[in-house]
Order: sequence, then C-alpha cells, then structure tokens
Amino acid sequence: MPKPVILLSVPALREKDVAAMPKLQELMAGGGIAELTPGFPCVTCPVQANMTTGKGPAEHGVVANGFYHRDKRRVEMWTAPNDCIEQPQIWDLLAHHGRGLSCAVWFPLHSKGCEADYVCTPAPIHNPDGSESLWCYSRPTELYGELRDALGHFPLKNYWGPLAGAPSSEWIVDSALFAARRWQPDFFYIYLQHLDYAAQRSGPDGPAARQAVAEFDGQIERLAEGIQDAYHNQPLWIVAGEYAITPVEHVSYPNRVLREAGLLAVREEDDGEHLDFEKSRAFAMVDHQFSHVFVADGDERLAERVAELFRNQPGIAEALVGTQRGRYGLEHPRSGEVILISTPESWQAYYWWLSDALAPKFARTVDIHRKPGYDPVELCFDPATKSIPLDATLIKGSHGAPAVDPSQRSVLLTSDPTLLPGPEAADTDVFDIVLGHFGLQ
Repeated sequence: MPKPVILLSVPALREKDVAAMPKLQELMAGGGIAELTPGFPCVTCPVQANMTTGKGPAEHGVVANGFYHRDKRRVEMWTAPNDCIEQPQIWDLLAHHGRGLSCAVWFPLHSKGCEADYVCTPAPIHNPDGSESLWCYSRPTELYGELRDALGHFPLKNYWGPLAGAPSSEWIVDSALFAARRWQPDFFYIYLQHLDYAAQRSGPDGPAARQAVAEFDGQIERLAEGIQDAYHNQPLWIVAGEYAITPVEHVSYPNRVLREAGLLAVREEDDGEHLDFEKSRAFAMVDHQFSHVFVADGDERLAERVAELFRNQPGIAEALVGTQRGRYGLEHPRSGEVILISTPESWQAYYWWLSDALAPKFARTVDIHRKPGYDPVELCFDPATKSIPLDATLIKGSHGAPAVDPSQRSVLLTSDPTLLPGPEAADTDVFDIVLGHFGLQ
C-alpha cells in the first residue's frame, strides 16, 4: 500500500519564505524543491482546480474566484459548489478506482458536495429566526457537531477580513488533526491561507508578512507532530504554494472607465448607487490582477470596442477579446467577452461610483458575497470609523497576472525528491504527482 499523502495548499508561499521556516525545512529534509508556475489566472479557485484536476480553466471551467450568471444577471463570488468543476478531481478518481483509498478535503473553496469521504469547509448559514448559525459544511454530517464540541466554533471572523490570521489557521490545523487521528485518510488535502493576508495588506516583504511566515512555521510544526502521531509513520508530504504575491503601487478601476464611456449603468437606491446588470452594456467582474468584462448579448463589435477602450489604460497590460482569450486557455462560456490583465505593479478594484458619497452601503463593510468582484480593502477595516475606507491604494500586494517573472512564481516541495518533474513545475503537475504515487497514472 502506498504511503498516505498530505497535500498542503499554501497561497503566497515563496522559496524565500521557505528559507525563513526552519520547521518546514525540517519536515521536508531530504526531499525536493521546484519553482512552481501557477496557471493564469493566478488566483485561488482556478489554481486549486488546476492542481486537483490536472487541467486548465478551459477544461475545468473555473475561470475566476467568482462567476457571472448571465441568465440570472448575478455575480456569485466564493460560493460556487463542487459541481461547477467540469473535470474529475483527485478525490473523485481515488473514490472510483476500487482500492479502498479514503480522502479528506479540508477547506478548499469548491469542496462542498465533492466525493471525498471527509470534508470540512467554511459555509456559514444564517437561520431566519436568528438562531445559532452553522459555520462549516462537513461530511459526515455529524462531524460538524463533533468539531463544535471538541474545538468550539470556527473563528469565521479570523478567516477573512481585518482580523484574518492565526486563530483561523490554528483551528484548521486542530480540526485536520481531529480527522487524521480518527480516520487516517490516505489522501489529505489541507488549505492553509495564513500567508495571504498580510502580504496583500502591507506588501509581501514587510514586517507583517515576515511575522506571518514565522507564525505559519509554528503551525507547520504542530501539524507535522500531530500527523506523525495520528499515522504512526511518516506520510508523503507535498507543499504547493498556489501563487506568489508581488508588490503593487497602482490600482485601476475598470468599471469607472466603462461608466464614463456610457457602457455601465447604475440604479439609485436608499443606500447609494448599485450596479445595474440588466441595463449595463458592459461591466467588469474584477479579481485581483485581472477581470472578466461581460458584454450585453455577447455583442462582438461592442466587445472589440471595450477591448480597445482599455488598451492604453494605465495599469492594464493586455485586453483580450474573442479568440485572443485562448492565449491563456480562457475560451470558456463562463469567461467574459473581454479579459483585462494588469501590469505586475497594478491591480483592479471593483468600484463604479464616481463619488464616495454615492458608494453603496456594502462597500464599507466586510461582505464578500454581495460585492460583484474581489475587494482586498476589506483587510483594511478602520476600528475608529468601524468601516472600510474607500481607498484602494492602501493595498500593497496582489497576484493573478500571468507568472512570467520569477517573482510571480511560488514553490513546490515534496518529501520524496523523486516525485518532482524537475527544477520547474506547473500547478497541474500536482495532480500527476499524487495520482502517480497511488499508481493511477
């Protein structure tokens, strides 16, 4: 029987960070290291899907951290279920190969509804009567109650937003060890997002980011010791840095550009201006350093006009339209008719209002599911005003643009050096490494 596999998916992990993490180095001693190139878009959901399917977005269909449903005229950020992935994932294949291997999936964003034996992922549910809310989706169902009784409530406020940090990572490690001791799954996928937040808020090489690296190394030590105790032997460890965060000093506002061109419409409500999907001829669903621009009725001439509108905009490196999207494997029905890619030192904010006084109420709150685009400024909550400042220039680190420079690449570590494809690897290689280890490639 092959060794169990523990796959850690760690956004923002770079080789220079590994050099400052003695416990991770100790865990991977004698193993191998490779430079990891994430596929574009270099953001969480697409890269996780790349790693777990061995395919790119054109085949698995995860083109961003959110989707725009044209039929419903609605953006869905961070909540798409597992069935949005159009290719089998590692745990699907292990479940059907007939060798009795078990899988646990801890906190990947598309794990709700997957075929893994054991699942835990944030999925807060607010009851209409105001009673206690669920705070995670789990399989088996009773795992929710068991984790609540053993570990207490999941600190959701520490998972994202201004308080994001160590408590969330500690709970993820504790809950993963709870599952490891009870079930010893043959394949265990654990998403640890600890390094991501400080690097976005204040830059990838600032004091806060260095402190996050030190804290994360402590969590690695706890996890390694707990896994060793649970399995009574040393499993195969794989650590994949999903993407690297690089410094940014500029922000662009695609929706404001579209509005000023007469293509984006808003409607006035009691709390400010809201994006009007029905009346807009084009709008941008932004996601870190890229965006999908959706054009009314898929109008090709209008899409060309939109692309041309952005080709000389500061901070925009590429405006891809039609078949040009195939350059990065994004010719998929879920993609926008135009894809905007930032220059490495810039990122894109979702703002459409031309005066902060007209911003909708949710713009100043931590509300990731109502915003039709990613908003890292939520990390900059101001305790004095109890709101989020509408100042996108506060963000000092970002990711998502194609990883063409070494600074945009992350790292792949394995405790068995023979499993690496070479000194360089792609995120899709993770799939091959795991399946090959279990004899399925």
